[in-house]
Amino acid sequence: MAAYQFKLPDVGEGIHEGEIVKLFVKAGDKIEEFAPFAEIQTDKAVVEIPSPVTGTVKEVKVEEGEIAIVHSVIAVIDAEGDVADQEEDQTTTEEPASAEPVKEEKTEAKEDNKTAKTETTSNKKQKVLAMPSTRKLARELGVVITQVTATGEHGRITADDVKKFAEGGSTKSAEADEVKLLTEKTSSADVAVEHEITGTEERLPLRGIRRTIAKRMIESKRTAAHVTIMDEVDATELVAIRKWAKPVALERNTKLTYLPFIMKAVIAALRQFPTLNASIDDEKQEIVLKNYYHIGMATATDKGLMVPVLRDADRKSIFDLADEITDKAVRGRDMKLEASELKGSTFTISNIGGYGAQFFTPILNHPEVAILGVGTIKEKPVVYEGEIVARPQLFLSLTVDHRLVDGDVAALFLSQVKRLIESPNLLMMEMR
Repeated sequence: MAAYQFKLPDVGEGIHEGEIVKLFVKAGDKIEEFAPFAEIQTDKAVVEIPSPVTGTVKEVKVEEGEIAIVHSVIAVIDAEGDVADQEEDQTTTEEPASAEPVKEEKTEAKEDNKTAKTETTSNKKQKVLAMPSTRKLARELGVVITQVTATGEHGRITADDVKKFAEGGSTKSAEADEVKLLTEKTSSADVAVEHEITGTEERLPLRGIRRTIAKRMIESKRTAAHVTIMDEVDATELVAIRKWAKPVALERNTKLTYLPFIMKAVIAALRQFPTLNASIDDEKQEIVLKNYYHIGMATATDKGLMVPVLRDADRKSIFDLADEITDKAVRGRDMKLEASELKGSTFTISNIGGYGAQFFTPILNHPEVAILGVGTIKEKPVVYEGEIVARPQLFLSLTVDHRLVDGDVAALFLSQVKRLIESPNLLMMEMR
């Protein structure tokens, strides 16, 4: 038997950490090689991590809900047979994993010394444990992260630590003392208000897909310059052509919705306005124009929003798109999509028409520069050929990244989508 240090593997796509969603084993359990050890939530999807060896779990170093860093030790397994000791990972910039038990006192002493020397070694490069989002926040606030005192688990610097430091919370500045004095003066009033609150509260941990959604939405809003334009579309012909095609679709067991038609109209318009099928490489300061059409489809699940991708949607028929939309929507709600099915989109469509909403302001699926929000189809009185009549209206909301897409281009794009939806027979002329 050999003690095998099981390190969180690199699952690719530049992911440096993951949340432990579920553990399948505990200390003392036997486990086979390739058997499920844990599920982790990355920025892309929930990924199952298998055991690399057969043996008995000696120690599990992580808990459900904890953020684990790639290459950090998450378990120790008494492996059967000869297993070479893992080499220390020299590529990570984070603090090393927890030390051996016999070295705990020395490790604590070193940490104390490091803290004591923080003020005198501010210009010296130090290794710190912090999430990428926390490091980014520090850069935005002009904070040298090595000077921040960590309060998180295992010495992790949290976003609150950075904010407090930026506000002078870790110094004895006059401003900090003034804030403290003001807080003390108002504390009694705060308590009085607090006593007036009635009812109960329930607090739930921000974990899994919901935490990923929150992180990505904030990243999108901070990075891109969001602008949303809206329009109404006469959907009379769209409703008619879907009604005409439904019996044919049923013969091939296809659930035909309006979305495949809208998707085809979007692709045709993207060919005419390629800057909406692009992204911005912020690091290299380059515009990336994409000559392929991978359409993301925002899908609601019990755990939050997911965006499965329909690859090469321009090469597929209306019926093919309808089948794929149904398949990925079902598997998305059942959390059975592969990570590869949730990445690489060039343009996203968010359809909330089924909930009765009309207009909304969709948030960009970063790093994409455009997203189309599709509202409900609703009969409204409109002026048609000089008379007021009731006709079905479809509501569209287009959000673009104004850094790349100007307002006139966005308006022309949406007008082209509108034209193709109002005259779906024109889509035949756009087929390739």
